[in-house]
Amino acid sequence: MTTPLLQVENLKMHFPVKGGLFNRARAKNYAVDGVDLTINAGETLGLVGESGCGKSTLGRCITRLYRPTEGAIYFKGTDLAQLSSRQLLPYRQNVQMIFQDPMESLNARHTVGELLEEPFIIHDIGNRQSRQKSVAGLLDTVGLPARSATRYPFEFSGGQRQRIGIARALALKPELVICDEPVSALDVSIQSQILNLLMDLQREFNLAYLFIAHDLAVVKHISDRVAIMYLGKISEQASSASIYEAPQHPYTRSLISAIPNPDPHIRVQRIPLQGDVPSPISPPPGCSFHTRCPEAIKRCATALPQLIPTGDQHWAACHLLDAQT
Repeated sequence: MTTPLLQVENLKMHFPVKGGLFNRARAKNYAVDGVDLTINAGETLGLVGESGCGKSTLGRCITRLYRPTEGAIYFKGTDLAQLSSRQLLPYRQNVQMIFQDPMESLNARHTVGELLEEPFIIHDIGNRQSRQKSVAGLLDTVGLPARSATRYPFEFSGGQRQRIGIARALALKPELVICDEPVSALDVSIQSQILNLLMDLQREFNLAYLFIAHDLAVVKHISDRVAIMYLGKISEQASSASIYEAPQHPYTRSLISAIPNPDPHIRVQRIPLQGDVPSPISPPPGCSFHTRCPEAIKRCATALPQLIPTGDQHWAACHLLDAQT
């Protein structure tokens, strides 16, 4: 059996919630609360869920922008969660991130050339001449002219800025790229261009992606496998085809029912959810989804469901599935 490129085990990220006269920690925000997942070389794992469920926090933990509270992050057999900032430096070349808002992630005071040259400088790669040649190559790879190197981020459109962000992520030839909602801030017509670019780059460089999004239609287009996340936990995980054709978790079925159908003659039965996502500071006991689940049973309010196999490479965490097995 092939060893996964990335393996996450029981990952937790709990943020202290401070307050009071002395600004002491009074509670915890359970942003990520026991996540397990794997990503193989060259594949795309789509990570889906509502806003506030912990998707972006998980991505930042994997890149070690956050140091996890608990758990392990194995990249090619090395646990990144236990490494210091200095020890992480060689591995940062292999794990890069594309952010949601390129205008916020690109320093407006630097030219594009300076932004793309910075990773080489930090890792002491090449001389000025070779770095400038690499910058020109990166711009060509993402479909931007070489003259873009002398311009500033504010001189570009949103789609062009995201191409710059992608070029920066590819600078050090990573094996894994965390894509944190890379198209959600773009016009629909531009979204397809960026998605096609990401898939072309994946084929060319054998990249693995963790593609974070809340739009299941976009995730279906790009992902090999899909993981559904709710309030800090994975509720279902399977191949893209299996998730969309035979969803096992009530939450997944609700999300899929909300995908618009382009055929006006096909009526889709919506499965609406009641209320809002509970606060990660005080999540409900038992299954965190039971307060909104239209199929909840008594056990859901007291016992935490575990991910169980429901088919070929298909797992779901639901007490209704326990009763069927």
